[in-house]
Amino acid sequence: MTDIKKVGVMVGREWSFPPAFIEEVNRRNVGVYAEYVKLGGTVQNEPNEYAVIVDRISHEIKYYRTYLKNAILQGTYVINNPFWWSADDKFFEASLATKLGVASPRTVVLPNKGYVPGVVSESLRNLKYPIDWQAIADYVGMPAILKDAWGGGWRDVYKVNTIDELIYHYDQSDQLCMIVQEFIAWDHYVRCMCIGQETILPMKYDPHERKYHVEHAHLDPDLGRRVVHDARLLNRALGYDMNTVEFAVRDGVPYAIDFMNPAPDMDIYSLTPHYFEWALNAMSDLVISRATQPVWQGYQYPWGKLVRP
Repeated sequence: MTDIKKVGVMVGREWSFPPAFIEEVNRRNVGVYAEYVKLGGTVQNEPNEYAVIVDRISHEIKYYRTYLKNAILQGTYVINNPFWWSADDKFFEASLATKLGVASPRTVVLPNKGYVPGVVSESLRNLKYPIDWQAIADYVGMPAILKDAWGGGWRDVYKVNTIDELIYHYDQSDQLCMIVQEFIAWDHYVRCMCIGQETILPMKYDPHERKYHVEHAHLDPDLGRRVVHDARLLNRALGYDMNTVEFAVRDGVPYAIDFMNPAPDMDIYSLTPHYFEWALNAMSDLVISRATQPVWQGYQYPWGKLVRP
C-alpha cells in the first residue's frame, strides 16, 4: 500500500498498553502504521504527520497539550480532544450528569484554600466568608467524599465522617479546587471501559482493593442496560473517545460518581489479561477507523468553521 496512515502515541510511565497497542495496529497490516510521537519543538502551523494521535500524558506535560491543539488545527484526530479535556472538571460533570438524567451524588464545589503568589484580599472580594460548613454538610450528608475537581488516580480523595474532618482535609488542600460529594454506600460497584463513545465494557470493580473481577454476569439485564446507556450518554456529552465511567450501585440505582478519566488505567495487571485484550482490540479498531475515515474535530469550534468553511 502506498498511502500509509501514521498513528502516533503519546505516553508517560505506563509500559504494557502502548507497545502492545502499537504492535496490534501494525500487525493488522491495513495501511495504518503506529509509532511513538517524538517532539523537539513545534513551529507555528507546522503540518502534522499523524492521522490520529492517542494521548495518554498531556494532562501532565503542558507542551504536549499545546502541541495537540495545533495538531487538531492541522487535521489530526486526537484521542482525547485536548480542547475539551483542558476545560473539564468534576463539578461541571456532576452538574451535567444530573441535567442529562443520570443519577449523580449531590456535589458542592469549594473556594480554594490557598492561592498563587500575588492574590491578595482584594482579589477575593467576590467570596463569602466564612464558609457555611453546616449548610454544605446538610446538603451532601455525612459521611462525604472530598476530592480534587481535576484529580485522578485516587489522589487527594478523602472520606470524611464529620464537619471537623471535612475542614481538616480542606485546610490541607492548598491551591487545589476541591469538591465535596455525597457518599454513596454502594452494594455493587462497576467501572466501565469506554472506547469511541459507543463501545462500553462494564467490569466489576472493587474500589477498596482497586481490583477488577472477571465476572461476566455480574449485572442483571435491566441494570446492565442502564449502566451502558448512561455511560454512552456521558461520553457523548463529554466528547471522550477513551474514558472510564464508575458507577456506585445503591438499591438498584447506578450513581455515576467518577467519569473524568480521559487517560484511563489500561495496565495489563490492573485490567487483568482478559479485559486488557478487550481494550487493546477496541482501541485498535477505533484508531484504524479514524485514520482511514477522517473526521475533523475543528468543526466543533467557531474557529474551525472559519478555517474550513
